[in-house]
Amino acid sequence: MTRTSSHAFLRAMRLIHLYLGVFTAPALIFFAFTGALQTFSLHETTKGSSYKPPAWAVTLGQIHKKQTPVVPVRKQPPAGSPAGPAAPGREGAGSGASAAGQGSGGGMLQRVHHPLPLKIFFLVVSVSLFLSTLTGIYMSYKYLRDRRMVTAMLVLGMVIPVALLFV
Repeated sequence: MTRTSSHAFLRAMRLIHLYLGVFTAPALIFFAFTGALQTFSLHETTKGSSYKPPAWAVTLGQIHKKQTPVVPVRKQPPAGSPAGPAAPGREGAGSGASAAGQGSGGGMLQRVHHPLPLKIFFLVVSVSLFLSTLTGIYMSYKYLRDRRMVTAMLVLGMVIPVALLFV
């Protein structure tokens, strides 16, 4: 490859990278935000908790996980039946962490896993992805002369997934 053709090839690759990056930026921002919500289970009610998530968080979480805004209605257990891992017919349904503090006649104790440090790490990753994507959009406008094409790709990256939600 000659110097001129390699320069043209690199220029074309930079433009493809730029336009694909701007096109996918809205989805990256969406997934970074909803992933952060899901990391701390802010999109769902957990057993034994009085927390009721806002409807928008439930819907965004459902779109993130299942690619549909339709949230299925969960069936409530019958009023008189026991629920949870100790319910009859559900042997082995409990998590290893719940059995961690219970010794059974000299059996080995399982190590308790504390997920908060990893959750904080993934929150930092989500915030970093969110901010990195925003700065990428800013730089695409700042350093490129054809802002119409950047805007078109950004708008397409927002409109196409929203339109596909209703297909």
